[in-house]
Amino acid sequence: MRLKKSGRDSFVIFERAAEVGGTWRDNVYPGCACDIASPLYSFADEQNPQWSKLYSEQPEILEYIKNVVVRNNLYPHIRFGSDVVEARFLEDKACWLVTDRQGNSTTVSMLLLGMGPLNRINIPAFPGLEYYQGTYFHSAEWDTSYDIRGKRVAVIGTGASAIQIVPSIAPEVAHLTVLQRTPAWVTPRHDTRFSRFSRWLFKKIPLLQRLQREII
Repeated sequence: MRLKKSGRDSFVIFERAAEVGGTWRDNVYPGCACDIASPLYSFADEQNPQWSKLYSEQPEILEYIKNVVVRNNLYPHIRFGSDVVEARFLEDKACWLVTDRQGNSTTVSMLLLGMGPLNRINIPAFPGLEYYQGTYFHSAEWDTSYDIRGKRVAVIGTGASAIQIVPSIAPEVAHLTVLQRTPAWVTPRHDTRFSRFSRWLFKKIPLLQRLQREII
């Protein structure tokens, strides 16, 4: 965005997925939301006056990201399905040779990395897991086709995702067991919805939303 707004158009974004969004594209578990207030969890010069509430949920954040990409005309710069497997510095040419999994190569003078290492899930080798007859999956790969209503469900861990999942599914399941190693400290989030009048004010007077961001 900064390159674009400064008049520099000679850049490419390698994206191994088929769409933008990162964690907000990949995570679709119940209750998925951000634990940072939306006026702050957004680009400073790309404020969104239409946030429905203080702590927005996954679909709304993903839509915001897509809108930012469209408004800044970034889609033409993105190469989707480009899973970069090698970046080699060519000393004689003083540039980088970037190669994706399909064998496509591109030379660039500057390389910025944003690899997102936290999206590599890990399911521990629980003894006896191979004999388990039930359904299980990682929160980052939530099976949206599986109906958990009326089921006996166990949630392993009490991290940021579990804190959102547990209260979201508790009213729907028959029995819920939470397995934790260390109790997590939680505080009230004090989430509030923005009224239609508030959203109208943010749109008409952008300075108000910038002030709210600074206060947060």
